[in-house]
Amino acid sequence: MKSKFLKLLTLLVLPMSLLADDKLNSGDTAWMIVATALVMLMTPAGLALFYGGMTRSKNVLNTISMSLISFAIGTLVWVLFGYGLAFGDGDFIGTTKFLLSGIDEKSLSGTIPELLFVAFQGTFAAITVAIASGSMIERVKFSTFTIFATLWILVVYAPITHWAWGGGETLNFGEMDFAGGTVVHINAGVAGFVVAMILGKRKGYEKSAFKPFSPALTLLGAALLWFGWFGFNAGSEVAADGVAANAFLVTNVAASLGVIGWLIMEYIVYKKPTLVGGASGAVAGLVAITPASGSADMIGAVIIGLVGGMLGMLGVSKIKKLFKVDDSLDAFWVHGLVGIWGSIATALFVAPYLKADDYNIASQIVKQLEAVGLTVVYSAIGTAVVYLIASILTGGGRVDEETEVIGLDEAIHGERVINL
Repeated sequence: MKSKFLKLLTLLVLPMSLLADDKLNSGDTAWMIVATALVMLMTPAGLALFYGGMTRSKNVLNTISMSLISFAIGTLVWVLFGYGLAFGDGDFIGTTKFLLSGIDEKSLSGTIPELLFVAFQGTFAAITVAIASGSMIERVKFSTFTIFATLWILVVYAPITHWAWGGGETLNFGEMDFAGGTVVHINAGVAGFVVAMILGKRKGYEKSAFKPFSPALTLLGAALLWFGWFGFNAGSEVAADGVAANAFLVTNVAASLGVIGWLIMEYIVYKKPTLVGGASGAVAGLVAITPASGSADMIGAVIIGLVGGMLGMLGVSKIKKLFKVDDSLDAFWVHGLVGIWGSIATALFVAPYLKADDYNIASQIVKQLEAVGLTVVYSAIGTAVVYLIASILTGGGRVDEETEVIGLDEAIHGERVINL
């Protein structure tokens, strides 16, 4: 019984590529090529438009540019050092593999080429730092963010990934995180919140209305995120099998319920269901189901997604006001807070056909909370250190008042989202 439970935990915690026999499977490889392309689409297209539509017109291009540079920098840093630190041999941290030294076209990671696994995991690193950018937009220097993103992936993202997925035993509590509840969403949400706190509030925050540039653009971005998330969650099985199919379906169900949950709460609070709210609800549902996507059934997907959408809306509209931190696009509330719910819910909603006879919900919740606590503390401290270094190297991390008033698009990039 104990061995059966441990086998279940191992299945849910580690990427399947680390467990499978080292024999190339063309079906798995083909699926993972598609999944990698889907996750790639999420950052410079999906997240860029989702965030860009919610910011003010004078900062749209700067906001989009932060997603673009996140992907470019994330890719470079990942192949230089990041992959080795995250998945190389080691307990606390992996060993570096500079420019993937020792890995060639014949190297396998389970049933797929290791180079493909590198590419897939690199898209995760890129989108994680891009998510954090949503908390600091409209006032952080582009140069500061560029250095921050470079250092953050190495100092914060890679170690947390190593502990959860890469074999780092010392700080692995036996959590269940199929596709990145702690690694991606809680990590990014906390990082963004910490930088937003250090930066301070935007000029005019809570005194004037900050109207989104284009709710329609935000919905388009959410739709692309939703589409890409199938690769994000189902691809985390690293195989074309029934678990991947389950992850695909529960991802779609939870996202749909996230929309419904957010709009229900929005109507209760404001009597007006909004398009931005619906788009945000979809993302909240996707965030919530991410860690449980390899283990939850349909009942779990419905509850996790519905609560995720409702909790995200309450976080943005009510709980946020208690903290008085200007989290520009609510990255912490949609990714951090909802990610915490998703991590706890993962322990609550294991499908009966995957649950061992001796499975203990209370014990697993404790493990989930331990992993969440470690992620929050390490991400907060590591992010603060990295941001302060980036700020020093760029002569301060916040733009001057004139730039903030003019808008970062024109002042930094010399462009406008609309030229009239």
